Amino acid sequence: MSEGSEEVIPPGWEKRLSRSTGMHYFLNIYTKQSQWDLPTSPAEPTHGSGPTQVQCSHLLVKHNKSRRPSSWREENITRSKDEAREILNEYRKKIESGEATLQELAQKYSDCSSAKRGGDLGMFERGTMQKPFEEAAFNLKVGQLSKIVDTDSGLHLILRTQ
Repeated sequence: MSEGSEEVIPPGWEKRLSRSTGMHYFLNIYTKQSQWDLPTSPAEPTHGSGPTQVQCSHLLVKHNKSRRPSSWREENITRSKDEAREILNEYRKKIESGEATLQELAQKYSDCSSAKRGGDLGMFERGTMQKPFEEAAFNLKVGQLSKIVDTDSGLHLILRTQ
């Protein structure tokens, strides 16, 4: 490739810098496979006819084994994973009974900074969220609430909004 020429990265690929070698490589955002050579064709989603991006809101309850056991609500989270699960089960009952919406509960109780937006995470593509979260989000229908989803961040209820 000559100096000054702009390389064109096909859709579905990201150019990344290898921390171990200092060289650039290309990552297929769908399969997570990487290669050193510039891809010559777009990466295609491997999930058939499903959406390429979704919009979700979530309610996160962290616990003492979460990756970062603190939040805007609590500086030092000491509850156990079982306690976090019980809390989320109560929230889920309130949502299913119509007593409260996920957005209302997230604003008050979510341990994620998205709480101020009612838990709204905006649109996101595959490959941007932790795997269990992503799989749950992409398997929901619009308006559907997930079961409790366990990630390194904590436990989540996810509502697909778009």
